[in-house]
Amino acid sequence: MTREELKALGLTDEQIEAVMKSHGTVVNATKDELATAVSERDSYKTQLTDRDTQLEDLRGKAEGHADLQSTIDALKQANEDAKNAHHAELSNTKLNYELDQALLLNKARNLRAVRALLDSEVIKLGEEGKVVGLSEQLEGLKVSDPYLFADDTQQTPPPVGYVPGTNSKHNTPPNVDPYEAGRLKALERHKKEETQ
Repeated sequence: MTREELKALGLTDEQIEAVMKSHGTVVNATKDELATAVSERDSYKTQLTDRDTQLEDLRGKAEGHADLQSTIDALKQANEDAKNAHHAELSNTKLNYELDQALLLNKARNLRAVRALLDSEVIKLGEEGKVVGLSEQLEGLKVSDPYLFADDTQQTPPPVGYVPGTNSKHNTPPNVDPYEAGRLKALERHKKEETQ
């Protein structure tokens, strides 16, 4: 927020200064964390590029040495496999996040239950970062298993053990002491036993 917006809210100059100082502290800490993360990322990228360059240099120097050449090839392949595995893991994390968001937007009551019924082979992450192959399956599930999705028109079901016309907390009629109700029932049973 700007100082003008805070002033429009009716804050005094001292309050505005305190808010801006507090906000500045948070923003600066966030900027520092972001700068550190970007720096670490760039450092890892540089290290990977340097490693690839070193491997290429070793390849040139290892001409004629078959064992060294095969070791370099194995290291290069290991680097490539690690990069591909990391990319696949990021893609999978993104897909899972987008899938959960789509299920929440469709008012799934239990994400795990709905995901278990989906054909994961069909669901992919599109080029624009959107989930592809999900909407058709969700529409089918909404028809076949509607209980898995919340409906705006439905009212919240009553709690388990609720009896209409009674106090749902104690399941006794309103304005009746539960102890007194139990005592009266016991007296009625005792009177029936005496008359029999």
